[in-house]
This record gives sequence, structure tokens and C-alpha cells, in this order.
Amino acid sequence: MRLSLLSKSAISFAALTFCFAAVFGTKPATAASFSVVADGLDNVRGLNFGPDGSLYITESGVGGDGRCIPGPSLEGLNSCAGTTGAVTRVKDGKQERILTGLPSIALRPVGATGEGPQDIQFDAAGNPYLLIGYGGNPTIRDFPENSPGWGQLYKVDFKTGSLTSIGDFARYELANNADGGNVLDVSGEIASNPYALAIKGNTAYVVDAAANNVLTVGLDGSNLTSFTVLPKQKIANPVFPTPGPGQVLPPEAPSPDQIPDEVEIESVPTGAAFDPDGALYVSEYTGFPFPVGEARIFRVASNGEVTVYADGFTQLSDLEFDAQGNLYALQYSNAPQWLGVADASLIQIAPDGTRTTLLSGNGLESATALTVGPDGAVYVSSKGDRPGVGQVLRVDPKAKVPEPSAVMGTVAFASLGLVSFVQRKRKHRKGLS
Repeated sequence: MRLSLLSKSAISFAALTFCFAAVFGTKPATAASFSVVADGLDNVRGLNFGPDGSLYITESGVGGDGRCIPGPSLEGLNSCAGTTGAVTRVKDGKQERILTGLPSIALRPVGATGEGPQDIQFDAAGNPYLLIGYGGNPTIRDFPENSPGWGQLYKVDFKTGSLTSIGDFARYELANNADGGNVLDVSGEIASNPYALAIKGNTAYVVDAAANNVLTVGLDGSNLTSFTVLPKQKIANPVFPTPGPGQVLPPEAPSPDQIPDEVEIESVPTGAAFDPDGALYVSEYTGFPFPVGEARIFRVASNGEVTVYADGFTQLSDLEFDAQGNLYALQYSNAPQWLGVADASLIQIAPDGTRTTLLSGNGLESATALTVGPDGAVYVSSKGDRPGVGQVLRVDPKAKVPEPSAVMGTVAFASLGLVSFVQRKRKHRKGLS
């Protein structure tokens, strides 16, 4: 039996009431040297250094008391809109929220699964650009007049706090549907979730995790268009959750007596970065059931042609190059999210293709973003899928550990209510998964 999962894949963070406990074999390892440079963050999404040498962090917030929709949770919680999104700056060791009141939607009352400010980047002149995502309806305007809205890229003036929209990706997807897939998500809203960006010259390259494509727009707001669509892939002998009696499957999972021999899953791109030669690279999270070892890193040529640069990863959430041409890839988790394994990995890929794990578990979990600092260190988020406890770690890339092998042992069903990524979309379904 062959199953084609053709609905679009948006990513968000969800408090699941089911997961699987598993025993994973890993090579003996000693954690790389790291320190905590920021703490107490709400749903960390993006990291970058500004021209002043300060670290800037996007926080998707904890939602609020505004309009609610069924949330991506089997606990029956709603996701409710608010203005708790923020940008935090770490300067000279001082952590401060310098831009607040930004759109946010999250499970209430727990504040998990936050969506809102996703990424921040700076152009060659030092101007900041803020990406606000969320795979929902861009017509929702439960915010103060003239405040920013969903699914857009903004030029930011930190002195005045003003934001100027230069690209509305959500509306573009509704009008164009670049990958030809189903337009609507499970809630009847459009399927667009601009998640990360990179800037080259006067152009922003934005990956849309729900629309499965890379879009470009001029920094002056001109020529918004789809640059390329990321390829689906077929997975043989997929592994799906198998609940016990009376326990509920996630909506995307087939029943135990209908497990297919093959599935086709969508890409779900999560990160974008340019190498020292100017080529674009994109990381992939993969759609449900988030198979182990099937996430890829793509190289995108100037004509939009997509090739696989590296594969064999699991749930990639971001990537970045250093000045020496080393590529750093971040695994949100070392196993499918429905297993409830929070341990994440930071992996270095040398120009010759050699892979070395810098940090795996040992304090790194649910990792959502990374950047390379001016000091050559790698900065990564940890516990980035939940409110109030998110961190940014500074990792010394010279202290390395062996790359782990994710070998599944015994699997048992558990009800742990963990926080993790889920796919939010299915074709023509009512309510959010």
C-alpha cells in the first residue's frame, strides 16, 4: 500500500498529550564547552548578530487573550492571539527586550506553541529586517491599529520602534500557491508560514515552511516572487505512532492496520544561509512522520535549481556558515518528535564533507535556531519550544564530540504531554490538529 501525504506542511510547536519513550544508542561523548548567554526566553525562533556586535533574538511570545482558534494540541487547548512577541538584545552581557507588542499566537493558558516573530537579519548597511510568521489567516487583525500583522517581512527602526512591511508572503501564497498543493490548512486558513530568511545584496530570500518554497523580495519591497519550490520525497517503510487501547492517534497517522509501504512527504524548509561563494543553502525539517535520517540540506543555484548537498539528518531547524566555509546544521531533536526525545544536536560539516557533532544532548534540547558570532563561536537556542525557559548557548566549535547514532531500541507508549514540533495541516479537515 502506498500513501501520499499531499497536504501542505506548516510547522509549529505543540503540547502533545502523547509521545513514545525509546532507548537510543549513542557513542560515548563528552559535551562540548558551552555557556548560557541568554535565559528566560519565550519560544525562541531566530538568532543573529547586529553590526554593533550585539546578539538579537526573536521571541514568538506566549499568545494572549485575543481571538482563539483550535490549537495544535490533543489536550483540547485553544491557540489565542496577543501581542507578546518580542525582539531581545544581548549587549555587553545585558539582556533586554528592545521591541515588544508584536503579534503572537500560542496555546492558552500554557503559552507553548508560540508563533510570531520568526527571524531577524541585517543588510550590508546594518539595517534590521524582522520576519513575522504563523501559518494562519493574514486577515486576522486582533492587534492595535497600525501594529504589524502575520506572514510579512518588515524593515525595523529600533530607535522609533516602527516597522515597515516590505513583503506579504501569506497573501502571495493565497494568490499564487507556488507548489500547487492544497491551499487551505486544517482550520480553513491559508497555508503559509514564512519561517526564516537570508539577505544577499538588495534581496531577501525567505523560506516558507508551510508553502514549501523559497521566495524573494527586494529590500525596497519590489518583485515579491517564488524563487523555487523544495522537492517532496518518498519514504519506504515509514514508522508511525502506534497508540495503546483508548489512546488517540495524531490526525496525520494511519490506523495500525493501514500502515502504508511508502509515503510521500513534503519538505518543510526551516533555515536559509549563503556560503562564502554566494550559493544559497536551505535546511529541511521534513513532514510527518518526521522520519529518522531523512532530512536534507539543499543547495539552490542562482537559477533556482535545487540539488541535495547533504542528507542523513533528522528534523533540521536551522543552518549557518562560518568564515572558513564550515556549515553548521542544527537538529531540533535527534528522533521523530512524537517519540518525545528532546535531545538536540549541533553538527559541523567541513568543506570536504566531514561531519563532527559539537554538542548532542548534554544541555541542548528542542533547538530552534543558530548563528555564528563575530568571535567564531556558534550560538544556538535550547528549549526553544516553550515559554519562560528558552536559552541561548555559546558553543566552542573547537571542542568536539562524536556524532551520535540514533538506533531505536524498545518503544513503549507514554502520556507525557511534551512540547514539540508538529505538522499542522491536513487536506480539507475541520479544526487544527
